[in-house]
Amino acid sequence: MHLIVQAAILGLLTGGVYALMASGLTLAFGVMRVINVAQGAMIVAGAYVSYTMFTQLQIDPFVSIVIMAPAAFVVGVAVQLVFLRPLRSDEREELSLLVTWAIALGIEGILGIFYQTTLRATRPSYVNDSLTLFGYDVSVVRLAAFAASCVILVLLYLMLQHTRFGRAIRATVQNPTAASLLGVESNRVAAYGFGISVATATAAGAVFGMITPFNAGSHYDLISRLLTIIVLGGMGSLGGAVIAALFMGMSEAILAVEMSPTWASLWFFVILVLVLLIRPQGLLGTPERGKL
Repeated sequence: MHLIVQAAILGLLTGGVYALMASGLTLAFGVMRVINVAQGAMIVAGAYVSYTMFTQLQIDPFVSIVIMAPAAFVVGVAVQLVFLRPLRSDEREELSLLVTWAIALGIEGILGIFYQTTLRATRPSYVNDSLTLFGYDVSVVRLAAFAASCVILVLLYLMLQHTRFGRAIRATVQNPTAASLLGVESNRVAAYGFGISVATATAAGAVFGMITPFNAGSHYDLISRLLTIIVLGGMGSLGGAVIAALFMGMSEAILAVEMSPTWASLWFFVILVLVLLIRPQGLLGTPERGKL
């Protein structure tokens, strides 16, 4: 029993990081109906930038988030304007898969040129430190990563709920036609929304680089997990993505202990198939539009 609880704690902390990773993906789909399969590559790019800032400039990975996020927002807006806005609205979901997949391959290629395929990891001085709480060992890095993810997700939630721009995003998600009639500039909302999506991806990358070794090809495994999470939570539902991420993180860790790591990884794909067969709209999604 002790081992299962220890695994559940580890899974909960990992699930918090998954939630941050998935938040940008579900935001992009909710606002623009864009399935951003480049999200995993953007996370890995964030991990590499944070790694470089730490090894070359001795900037702590958590501090690097504050530096990277605004720059990533600008990059995200530019990507939306250049690659996604020209897509036909009636075919946006299908075409976005192709466009963002091309972006993912481009990011992977660039990272491969500069960093090759060697596994890297961001290892600050406290990476091996741990705390003992109620008889259970908790990694300081994972606990800090979970806390950072929670802070960013809370800020994102407050922005969506209590700012004019957040209300414009929620209106666009729930009914884009009505939002346009009420004066919401959908093009601007889409560009800024995608910028926020990329900013959260790079922030998640800085955290991801501390808890998992990575290389340029790590985005393949990441995007498969993230797609499972947003499908389980409900496409376009931020709250659903958070719940699904915590559930998947905990269940994966427990299965790895009780059965094997191989079965734990397979669990993501089993859940994906079951959700698509039984409840395609996910936990908190709706058959028509998602809700943030």
